[in-house]
Amino acid sequence: MKENNPLNNSWRKTASTIYKKPVDSKIFGSVEIDITDLEKYIADKRKSGVKITLTHFFLVATARAIKEIPELNTYVKRGNIYSHEAINATVSVLLQSGEMGSVKMLNADKLTLTESAIKLKEEIQKTYKGDENATMQMKEKLAAIPWPLRGWVYQSIKYITTTLGISIPPLGLSANNFGSFILSNIGSIGLDIGYPALMPSANIAFVLILGGVSKKPWVVNDEIVPRSILMLGAALDHRVIDASHGGKLFKLLKRFVNNPELLEMK
Repeated sequence: MKENNPLNNSWRKTASTIYKKPVDSKIFGSVEIDITDLEKYIADKRKSGVKITLTHFFLVATARAIKEIPELNTYVKRGNIYSHEAINATVSVLLQSGEMGSVKMLNADKLTLTESAIKLKEEIQKTYKGDENATMQMKEKLAAIPWPLRGWVYQSIKYITTTLGISIPPLGLSANNFGSFILSNIGSIGLDIGYPALMPSANIAFVLILGGVSKKPWVVNDEIVPRSILMLGAALDHRVIDASHGGKLFKLLKRFVNNPELLEMK
């Protein structure tokens, strides 16, 4: 019986077989974006009491972009490509302990910039109280297991959840705990750009990195002027998406950067 799912074309089924996640299936890409006008927009919003940052902006912008590029909202299970039921995102945050943690933002594509500022703040406050998501809490449990048993336990959990797509309710784990994508703002900790890892247990299509912002000479209307330039980086899972999808993503993000008011509309 022939499948009607367009995501499972011949190349995708072959790629999910020949590549291992994420050992040899990564595509890296980066782009520079002029955010001079966006910084002014964010500053004006903050003056009005809406405390948004670049992280809030790119969280919502990326989720909205995924709605127009459905291939970015997919994952692999048992050799086939499936679509996530919603566009959820995992956002990396710096915990009070100084370690990196994460929060999950559900239905990120349905949030406005204002709503994202409120929701992300609420989720971050939960992590400060020790109420981090179940997947990230597992790191403490795994760390307590002696080596090499620790590796065997991890591989078993990864095989059950990521490879077979079977949830483990007692541990609060499933194949899609990280949502559709991961967003990390490394510019906030002093790094200009970075190329992220596709976490083996995170069944996601890509990770988006916000790098540093710097003043650079830029051509605007055929004149060289100083502008605020942001470096964006991404790691893509080549089993489910191609470089062309990354190009479409960056193109849509540029559109939102030039029209940030679009993200205040449902």
